[in-house]
Amino acid sequence: MKRSREKAASELFAALYPRLAGWCRRLVDDDETAHEIASEAFTRLWARWTSVAEPHGFLYVTAANLVRDHWRKLERERRAMHRATAEAAVRPPGDHTEQADPSVRLLVQSLPERLRVPILLHYYADMPIREVSVLTGRKEGTVKADLHAARELLRAHLRRSLDHTR
Repeated sequence: MKRSREKAASELFAALYPRLAGWCRRLVDDDETAHEIASEAFTRLWARWTSVAEPHGFLYVTAANLVRDHWRKLERERRAMHRATAEAAVRPPGDHTEQADPSVRLLVQSLPERLRVPILLHYYADMPIREVSVLTGRKEGTVKADLHAARELLRAHLRRSLDHTR
């Protein structure tokens, strides 16, 4: 039994790791971090191997959560660096030079999880809506509505960011 379990896990790893790591790479823009996240997702899957009904979905949802944690860490570091440099610089009162970062990655990160996960799975992992529906446990119509709502929020935020730069 243990042998077949290890064989199944090995086959799953060989089949999914490259795609999962590539997906993570597009999200974090760093090879080493992407591989760490993909490896951690597989480690967590392995720890729960007998209780996970849908390993593919488990891997992507786990990786999405790890990517979110990575983005949060980067944002905390960015804010800390900004505070450190702002304290060292003398700025005139009322000078608000920090604009909202219009990068799509940060905008996606700011979405509520209900909207963020379908965006990551559909647009970044190239999964069809049907598969996103299965992985998230939501109806296809709900996934479509969530994707639409997320696109509208992103569009509005980008529009505001662009208006501030003019």
